Amino acid sequence: MEYISVRQFAEKHGISERTARNYCATGKIEGAFLTGKTWNIPANAVVPGRKPKGKVSPLLLSLREQKSIRLKGGIYHRTQIDLTYNSNHIEGSRLTHDQTRYIFETNTLGITDTAVNVDDVLETVNHFRCIDYIIDHAEEAPTEGLIKHLHLLMKSGTTDGQKDWFAVGDYKRMPNEVGGTDTCIPEDVHKEMTLLLKDYNAVKKQTLEDILDFHVRFERIHPFQDGNGRVGRLMMFKECLANGHVPFIITDELKMFYYRGLREWGHINGYLTDTCLTAQDNYKSILDYFKIKY
Repeated sequence: MEYISVRQFAEKHGISERTARNYCATGKIEGAFLTGKTWNIPANAVVPGRKPKGKVSPLLLSLREQKSIRLKGGIYHRTQIDLTYNSNHIEGSRLTHDQTRYIFETNTLGITDTAVNVDDVLETVNHFRCIDYIIDHAEEAPTEGLIKHLHLLMKSGTTDGQKDWFAVGDYKRMPNEVGGTDTCIPEDVHKEMTLLLKDYNAVKKQTLEDILDFHVRFERIHPFQDGNGRVGRLMMFKECLANGHVPFIITDELKMFYYRGLREWGHINGYLTDTCLTAQDNYKSILDYFKIKY
């Protein structure tokens, strides 16, 4: 059997060397053993919790490599800004694309002649962290814990987090609706999410249709008090990365078609599929520019 070093394992899977050593020391990587003070890891070992789906896509490799060195001007940089701006803007954020870019690049807001909502800034920074999280955990099977952690990252420090009735990182405590339509009542959320995840994870390799169906069911459950749309779109992006599909970003121009697709799924699936394929073509043009294969 071929073995690799901690450093090689960490670079291969886009994790830190410290994390890789901890996995070895706690017995989470089967077959890893010490020679003196050096860990030897089976070359075919996977990160604990990740589903072995075969070769990692060139896009996911690029995102992990560029994230690790915080490369500016590449696909990681572009994805962080475009995905964060568009997903937040759909939900009512008043920050511009330039302000989003400035926050990512400088960790400051810059000079503005208009009032800026603090939550918009916090949720922008938090969304950057969420994207980092799905890049690191792209190949892990979706779980309630993973989804709740995304919500925790998204809403931490915001005004919502200061409300006693708002459960940051946990399922909703009060009924809510979306677009005038009732959603799952709080008492049934855990049951419905368990069923959704069981059905989805039972599929060995998810197609784009499987991912869209998961997204629609998630949004109809609407498990959190707020932030469901952003968490749901992050999960779509993650699952595209995990299953070798080109991911996509729902832009403001596609918003109304996206909403129609969610509403009509189960009757006319083509509405949402066509919208997401259009968004996918837009992302492909960015990958073409950066010469990333897909």
